[in-house]
Amino acid sequence: MHTAPLSIRGLVKIHPGPVCALRGVDLEIPEGMFGLLGPNGAGKSTFMNIVAGLIEPTAGKVLLDGTDVVENPRFMRERLGYLPQDFGFYPDLSGRAMLEFLLKMKGVSGPKGRRALADELLERVNLTSAAKRKVGGYSGGMRQRLGLAQAIAGNPRVLIVDEPTAGLDPEERQRFYRLLAEMSAGRVVLLSTHIVDDVSTLCPRLAVIRSGEVVADTTPSAARNAVDGLIYEGYVADAELPAFAKQHRVISAVLHEGRNNRVRVFVGSGMSAPAGFQRSTGTLEDAYLVLMRCAQHELPPALSHAVPVMAGGAA
Repeated sequence: MHTAPLSIRGLVKIHPGPVCALRGVDLEIPEGMFGLLGPNGAGKSTFMNIVAGLIEPTAGKVLLDGTDVVENPRFMRERLGYLPQDFGFYPDLSGRAMLEFLLKMKGVSGPKGRRALADELLERVNLTSAAKRKVGGYSGGMRQRLGLAQAIAGNPRVLIVDEPTAGLDPEERQRFYRLLAEMSAGRVVLLSTHIVDDVSTLCPRLAVIRSGEVVADTTPSAARNAVDGLIYEGYVADAELPAFAKQHRVISAVLHEGRNNRVRVFVGSGMSAPAGFQRSTGTLEDAYLVLMRCAQHELPPALSHAVPVMAGGAA
């Protein structure tokens, strides 16, 4: 087995308290888009901050192309592009001026100067027509594209994007998806999110993290296949839902027409399907919710066991 470009080995982080944020994370991350999927508080941000060299782990290694960036954080910083969840902009600056300022702060310029590089980056993220507009008037999607422009400055080997589509409308989200996909060629792109659609759309591989542990390292199709045939859907009245949930493994319940709930349940080994429920095609969201809401012994083996990652390719 070849080592992937970004190799995470035995990563542990214990905060004062003590609070264990990461519990021995092992991942082999190939080039292209890689999704880190988990709820808020699962350890995603801690993981990203360690990979980015912003905080030190309690134990473990982060290897980029064979170099331990925990021992040599400068190696990562020189090869990193980072788009945090909340990116601060000066609203009274134009898009071009804001980007030039960010490039100056990063110490990045181009052969034709910083202004020319800013214009080139604005074109790559489709913001040329808005270069002279104040950032305060940008939509959420435009601000994210501006943030991505500064992140890819200097052609980073690793690009980290944290919850990039939160708050975007559907059209802006699709536009951002296409842009991220274009930026993933020839580099490692780590996408941290709690939005399943982000991973399903963009990532040929993903890891699911829960309470600081990786509970699945897989592909979207393998995760869907692992729960296919084990998901049933039906309707339950709102007043009956609490009692129903005590008897069945409910993974989602969506209010339907103000009275009933459209309920999806996981029916694993030794469980029985609710009366009147129909088998439903499994989705990546189903697999994710099963991982979040079911005990380890209840999980189908194909979902609970990690899938090895070969460098440069999907299993």
